Amino acid sequence: MKTEINILQAGLQQFHGSVQCYKIPLINTSYTEGIRYLAEQGKCHWLVSDASIMAKQLMAKSYFITIDFKRLSEAEQKRQGYEAKIVYSDGNNNILETQVYRVSDFPLDTLRLYFVDNMLMLPGEY
Repeated sequence: MKTEINILQAGLQQFHGSVQCYKIPLINTSYTEGIRYLAEQGKCHWLVSDASIMAKQLMAKSYFITIDFKRLSEAEQKRQGYEAKIVYSDGNNNILETQVYRVSDFPLDTLRLYFVDNMLMLPGEY
């Protein structure tokens, strides 16, 4: 499992800019090649969908949205009652929304994404 995580993290570092964009048709949101790689290799299409839907709803509050996934430690999980959370902010530490997940199969402990102009991307693709 650790090897798969290392491969995923190394693969995500390769994306700088994006030549091709993709769409989530039901919500008309775009995403980059790096996000596509993340969804396929990390088996987390749910994360791409959830982040896109929530960020799209927050566009009226901020043009630039950071999306931070964090898996809680075991002690925090017992205390809080959930395994992971996603915090949406404006990039200046002003939290716009927080989603919690009782269970998560996402392989990474942390991840940051950006949502700008209806486009979900990795920080290196901004």
